[in-house]
Amino acid sequence: MIPRPAYIEQLDRWRDRDLIKVVTGVRRCGKSTLLELYAEHLKEHGVEPDRIVTINLEKLEYEHLLDHRKLHDEVLARMKPGSMNYIFIDEVQNVPDFQRAVDSLYTHDDIDLYITGSNALMLKGTLATLLSGRYIEVSMLPLSFKEFCSAMKGDASAQRLYSRYISMGGMPGALTQTDGSLALYDYLEGILNTVLFKDVAQRLNISNSLGLDALTSYLFDNIGNLTSAKAISGYITSQGTKISPNTVAEYLSGLVNSYIFYPAKRFDVHGKRLLKLHEKYYGVDMGMRRMVLSGQVRDSGRILENVIFLELMRRYRKVHIGKVGDMEVDFVVEGVDGFAYYQVAESVASDKTLERELRALRAVQDDYPKFLITLDDTDETSHQGVRQINALDWLME
Repeated sequence: MIPRPAYIEQLDRWRDRDLIKVVTGVRRCGKSTLLELYAEHLKEHGVEPDRIVTINLEKLEYEHLLDHRKLHDEVLARMKPGSMNYIFIDEVQNVPDFQRAVDSLYTHDDIDLYITGSNALMLKGTLATLLSGRYIEVSMLPLSFKEFCSAMKGDASAQRLYSRYISMGGMPGALTQTDGSLALYDYLEGILNTVLFKDVAQRLNISNSLGLDALTSYLFDNIGNLTSAKAISGYITSQGTKISPNTVAEYLSGLVNSYIFYPAKRFDVHGKRLLKLHEKYYGVDMGMRRMVLSGQVRDSGRILENVIFLELMRRYRKVHIGKVGDMEVDFVVEGVDGFAYYQVAESVASDKTLERELRALRAVQDDYPKFLITLDDTDETSHQGVRQINALDWLME
């Protein structure tokens, strides 16, 4: 099992507090393993094994618990009386009316409850209404570059590891596919097909998957490009698969709710407000993107931008696209200390490119931190308050 210390720290921060811990993320990103790792962490810190109840609803042996009453009664039957019990329920959305079981278990003073799910609708629907203010979300992503490097070990250079990272992706299981690229392709294809079928098509009652497949390919091919449902509809229709803007919008929602893509809305830097028109989409995993695009690792600048976006999501959660007049800042993040601005470029070795990338950051009229992230092999430097940092150094922080 690959250590995920940042997520363990998040769970430990909320341990024994009167909140349900909800771990969300795309299928196979490591949610089940995280619960196993945290259970071991609890044991190492004095929690007896009989106070830990683990139920993985993806496994056939728990099929009889796909009923909220039976799930509820099973948990109560396995608890140790008179002490705090740690309850881990994996892929809870597989149970119809699961929120009723969750709500009832939450009322017990001797339960510290942890659940996982692979669809954001779990939080946007009845659970959010029923448990408003009574849960904390731990949003999980595939392996970061730092976690990937730690898992790969060996003495390869950072540059070589980065090349492997954007080729293989960060799905933990990808690292076990040692039989060559075909095994990796099959593994990633299996994950994507499961998500598209179970988490999107079934939930949206999609009978013809051609439009969904075309949209998925389009989004992976256009990571980091401003787009809209109308523009996507026009392009896919022109390629021979007729699809309306309303259908595109519905499918987009399904893909986002299944954590295959993450939207980034435009943000007016001067007015400090979100804009309604157009947004960008970033893929959850670059290995999956390569698989969808038939093995191509291209557009290395936009791949870097996608990698940086996901890392910012790990660190800040709120990541937008900055609009400064008619210019664009790649990312504006909101954190506890206010805003920060990030421009991403594969290289700024030429003076012309450097000046172009700095122009939007210099147009920002506040004193929040500003960063230029590149793959240039140079030491950190400053351009009148804009910190230029090597991307691999920054990813390893």
